[in-house]
Amino acid sequence: MSLLRRGRVELKTPAQIRAMRASGLVTASALAAARAALAPGARAASVDAAAEAAIRAAGAAPNFLGYDGYPASVCFSANDVVVHGIPGEQVARVGDIVSIDCGAVLDGWHSDAAVTLAVGEVDPRSEVLIEVTRAALWDGIAAFARAQHVGEIGAAIEASVRAAEPSFGILREYVGHGIGSAMHMAPDVVNFASRERGPRVRPGLVLAIEPMVVEGSTATSVDADGWTVRTVDAARAAHWEHTVARTEGGIWVLTEPDGGAAELALRGIDPAPA
Repeated sequence: MSLLRRGRVELKTPAQIRAMRASGLVTASALAAARAALAPGARAASVDAAAEAAIRAAGAAPNFLGYDGYPASVCFSANDVVVHGIPGEQVARVGDIVSIDCGAVLDGWHSDAAVTLAVGEVDPRSEVLIEVTRAALWDGIAAFARAQHVGEIGAAIEASVRAAEPSFGILREYVGHGIGSAMHMAPDVVNFASRERGPRVRPGLVLAIEPMVVEGSTATSVDADGWTVRTVDAARAAHWEHTVARTEGGIWVLTEPDGGAAELALRGIDPAPA
């Protein structure tokens, strides 16, 4: 989402976080269905349909569909499209990289997650881009476990990217966000170090953390459809996202089936379910 969310931060009770976990698992299943549908020759609309079917089969609804008029259940953002690509007749081809972003609402609680996938064999720099962005997401999530202020998450993400590949750019206009009883809520979660510390981190805070990293310039433009954000220099982009809760004991990755256990263990952290 774009950088603009301010106002009251919604803190959740443990019971509400558990309800968000149920929503998060639906989003995880939708991403798994989309991943399975994405293959050379697959139409973007078919990937969208697979994700929507998984969401509805779980008794939930896709929270992207109809949001401010958005016409699909996922965002399908290929190659130079950073975010908000509308799935239609595009065909996935070997060598493409595709970000699939989706979310669900279940019993009034929202979740949101994204992955960037390679279609067949891709060039080595694209492989690096995907992995650097994925690792930066998890480094940001790990920072959330220890952070006193939300701004520490963005600082950790930027440090992760800079240490891995200094030439990559980090988008500033599009950021993560609070999430819960609505899909987009305060606070903004930037992906870079900032003088603004952001709100204090407290138990009950749930965030959608989502680094967006590009191979070249961070300048972007929006297509005539009003949604599709692409790099001006046609450089490739990657986008990863998870919905994460801060609990009394630490953090819980609500859109990861294992709660984040495998990746967090690499960073010396155990998930802390509500």
